[in-house]
Amino acid sequence: MITTSPEKQEIPAPEKQEVQKVFNKSIIIKGALWFALITVITIAGIFFYTNTGNTLKALTHISYKYIAICFVMLFVDLMLGSWRNHIYVRKLAPGVSHWVSFRANVANMFMGAVTPAHGGAGPAQIFVYTSAGVTFIDSFAISLINMGATLIFMPLAGFVAIMLMDTSAFSSIIPAMLKYGFSFFLLFLMAFLLAFWKPVWVGIIIRKIANGLSAIFPKRKEKLSKWADNSFANISKYQQTCSVIIRQHPFLFPLSLVITTLLYLNKYCLQYVILLGLGVNASLVQVISIQVLIQFMIYFAPSPGGSGFAELAVSVLFGKIVPNALLPIFTLLQRSFLLFFPAMIGAYVVINLLRKQTLKKSA
Repeated sequence: MITTSPEKQEIPAPEKQEVQKVFNKSIIIKGALWFALITVITIAGIFFYTNTGNTLKALTHISYKYIAICFVMLFVDLMLGSWRNHIYVRKLAPGVSHWVSFRANVANMFMGAVTPAHGGAGPAQIFVYTSAGVTFIDSFAISLINMGATLIFMPLAGFVAIMLMDTSAFSSIIPAMLKYGFSFFLLFLMAFLLAFWKPVWVGIIIRKIANGLSAIFPKRKEKLSKWADNSFANISKYQQTCSVIIRQHPFLFPLSLVITTLLYLNKYCLQYVILLGLGVNASLVQVISIQVLIQFMIYFAPSPGGSGFAELAVSVLFGKIVPNALLPIFTLLQRSFLLFFPAMIGAYVVINLLRKQTLKKSA
């Protein structure tokens, strides 16, 4: 167990403000409305673009036993996501229950759905943990380390997918999506690795950026200099925390990589089960490979939860193996099990936390 000094128990002011800035009622409502609006418009567009008469007829032929299996796989998804965090929490804060990690995971998924590029996912998770007594620095370190596991897994999955899938039917779509995905994931992975192993280099780069911006905006020189100093100090602090965690518990990060792999494989296989429920016999390898590419495209999408981008990607790529009449149903079910249902559970958690926060302020 890692011990922390009393001064580490408090949330540092700048980070606390950053978390509360994202975990804000007005931002959540605005993001949820945009997410719902874009999603409804996109799915409606797909519905009307295809043969709506055959689509409604196809609804009567859904095999509900496969849909029941999807709900079981959804539960597995939520449990794997929470365990990926809890393997660290039970070492850093043994008194915190797995239920807290479950709530942190679904809050992460909800806030990721209503903020562009999953921007609110990490702050939501941190907020749940700090509300349950986990220190801010430990909560942040857990989020950072698991982000590293995702950044390692996704490019490797992309390489495997492109080797296994039949790309002949997708013309120029595949290279464009891969270029977009690999660019972002490798950029973030390099930043993560550099911040972890060479935080001093990152500090030098940040200070050079701040100096360059100060020359362009001389009036903001003091603020930019303060931003650079705070950023470097925080990177060094979190790097040290992550190093301590990994040194004292060396098996946890490999275990996190294994859980991350199982987590995403479960998500990918869930879509194969949805197709079976719709009576579509497709190659499991092709289904997994296509979803890897879609995940690449939407993970850093600028819209809340990748809405619009995700539905269009599903309709274009899965449109090669799913009949037109079934495409709107498949798109809706796919998004529901991967995002809508978990986000609804997360919304309940977030609303309860905001309500308690409001009552505390009133008291």
